[in-house]
Amino acid sequence: MAWWLILFGIFVHLIFFYSIFDIYFTSPLVHGMTPHSTQLAAPAKRLVLFVADGLRADKVFELDEHDQTRAPYIRNIIQNVGAWGVSHTRVPTESRPGHVALIAGFYEDVSAITKGASGSHVYTEMYPGESEDFAGADLGKLDTWVFEKVKEFLKQAEHNVFLAEKLNKEKVILFMHLLGLDTNGHAHKPYSKEYLNNIKLVDKGVEEMVSVLENYFEHDGRTAYVFTADHGMTNWGSHGAGHPSETLTPLVAWGAGVRKPLPSTLEYTHDGFEKEWQMNTKRSDVNQADIAALMASLIGIPFPLNSVVCRITF
Repeated sequence: MAWWLILFGIFVHLIFFYSIFDIYFTSPLVHGMTPHSTQLAAPAKRLVLFVADGLRADKVFELDEHDQTRAPYIRNIIQNVGAWGVSHTRVPTESRPGHVALIAGFYEDVSAITKGASGSHVYTEMYPGESEDFAGADLGKLDTWVFEKVKEFLKQAEHNVFLAEKLNKEKVILFMHLLGLDTNGHAHKPYSKEYLNNIKLVDKGVEEMVSVLENYFEHDGRTAYVFTADHGMTNWGSHGAGHPSETLTPLVAWGAGVRKPLPSTLEYTHDGFEKEWQMNTKRSDVNQADIAALMASLIGIPFPLNSVVCRITF
């Protein structure tokens, strides 16, 4: 009799244990819905998405000890050209869930942390895995590699009719994933000179990419740009949890379809970061998944199915 009770108790506890995964490790996706898009003409013909992996909002927006910005180009965009804010990410603050939220507009279930990134059917260029060496002397090369590949890609398009036709179509998206900051953050921590200098490198690279792309497309005024991050980084060089240093990431948008800077309507928001960062233009905070709908509306593609977007003003 005692053995029967023990076995029954084990069986009941196994059911309870299974129920945890059945309840919480369930996909949030609903299938069979019809895609919808705006009926208005798309303001942009193409979209360029820069994702600086592991970039904290405070590190790119704040001034340094000499009251100088680490990202002069991005700050000039904020003050004179486009719109900006803080993108609030969700746990787990990892690259795959972050990219899914940014591009697909929904938050994966918690089991996504075990999946990592996998291949896709998108044209892509990728450096070898051994380049992601935390002990490497120059981890910023992960970002310069991306910028150089984009220049090579556009140069190739000048002599490749098929590629040129692809680039000159409507609803084109160019995605640049910049991994140097994440790798430097893990290896040297976000307050290190390596991480902070990497911000300067990314800023200069973004400026160069915009110039190269505008020249290639002959300054047609039909390109929209979005600069953000998939997640932040703690002071001890980790991410994945919900500390503000991990969940507060930058968002800067400019170009076709994006509003110009507006004066700040409130003295400061509840967190007071504008005062610390010395910003005087309107800050528009969003949830990370909101960015997907912003990008879809800019180039006129259907809004992502299962999107959990709220209304945003960019």
